[in-house]
Amino acid sequence: MSPAQSDFGPELRRRREESSTSLARLADAVHISKSYLSKIERGLATPTGRIARALDAKLHAKGELVALLAPGPAVERNGDLPGSASTGTVSWSFHLHDNGEGDFASPGSTTSSPGRPPAVVAHSAITTDSLKNAPVEAVLPVFRALFDECRRLGQFSGPAVVIPLSVTATATLRGLGRGTALAHRGAALSLAAHFAEYTGWMWQEAGDDRAARYWTDHAAKLAEAVGDQELVAYTLLRQAELALYQDDSLATVELAQAAGTHARGLRIRALAAQREAQGHALLGDEDACRRALDHGAGLMDESPPQPDGAPALGGTQIPDITAFVKAWCLRELGRPEDAVTLLDTGQDAIAPHAVRARARHSARLALALADAGEIERACAVAESVARDVVTTDSATVRTDVRQLRSALTRRNGHAMVRDVLPLIAAGLRGAPVPRGRRDSED
Repeated sequence: MSPAQSDFGPELRRRREESSTSLARLADAVHISKSYLSKIERGLATPTGRIARALDAKLHAKGELVALLAPGPAVERNGDLPGSASTGTVSWSFHLHDNGEGDFASPGSTTSSPGRPPAVVAHSAITTDSLKNAPVEAVLPVFRALFDECRRLGQFSGPAVVIPLSVTATATLRGLGRGTALAHRGAALSLAAHFAEYTGWMWQEAGDDRAARYWTDHAAKLAEAVGDQELVAYTLLRQAELALYQDDSLATVELAQAAGTHARGLRIRALAAQREAQGHALLGDEDACRRALDHGAGLMDESPPQPDGAPALGGTQIPDITAFVKAWCLRELGRPEDAVTLLDTGQDAIAPHAVRARARHSARLALALADAGEIERACAVAESVARDVVTTDSATVRTDVRQLRSALTRRNGHAMVRDVLPLIAAGLRGAPVPRGRRDSED
């Protein structure tokens, strides 16, 4: 639907005039120019989802304004994905080129060899026969430790470093589970499911949602095979997160609610409520969002500590995930000042090695600062985010950084904005980010 066909602009103008709010006052409240707001009202410009939600919130429209926006293009979440091998094998390939560079590929990946055909192609298929004599009781603790190390490695390096390790571990553990005695089968397949789930997350971080969906589905099938309903529920949460980053608010809510229904433990139910709140925030439904946030906070407060030795599910490096998600929602609902208050104190509690978590937190803080009109602080935080996104090569953080670039571009009359925009551009390209002018002077 084109801007001229949308009812959003005329209804926005009607509600603004009904509330006796001037064009200039409303534009200032959502941190956009008066001329841009005028174009939106006249149907000459279509606002972003964030601006639409902010306008909705300022006019107390309870999501009715946001609902008038034309929906984005449908995203197919169940495309033609590689089927799960019924023979107990998981294959991967490594392409080695004449110049020494190599490409790693696995099921679900859309990675293709650049340029010419590879000089050498090595294929590996791990079968149950090749693993039937493995000392499983000695091998499993090593893979359990490897799982924690993969997660740690993923906090300060890009997904390209982690994915080959996690894919191979998944395949090996699946082979062990198919070929070992019943006493160890459940433990091997359960750990394989955890590796597969983390592989899906790393593919999402690599920007390949098709591969992310494949590996998340693979994790769910392995978890179902051993009766791990908590991990099955968490894979629904992972699907909800994919929908969230595709701006599919309805699917986010539906999948999060399904995860909450399937989960038995309080922590996964709390995370499901928080994800549901994010979906409601995208819909501009502040009342439903706050109800879900309150429900999630209550569940999280009651949630017991994770048992020692149990594989982690979800992020663990942002200490106060409840405050982080609430800030995410408030910023989307057009309340950036409240989001800044929640995010301002969280950075220092993140572990030094957790670069990915710090980048995610800082990106959301910089966005909230920019929306709140605190441009100098937004620029200062944006510079550190630009460096961290190069280190972690995170597609999800890049999504926030692109939003940040757009928000700052609208304020390019500010000297600090002109200094930081080239740094953000370098970070988005994956190029080294030079020190800004202020750091050079220091």
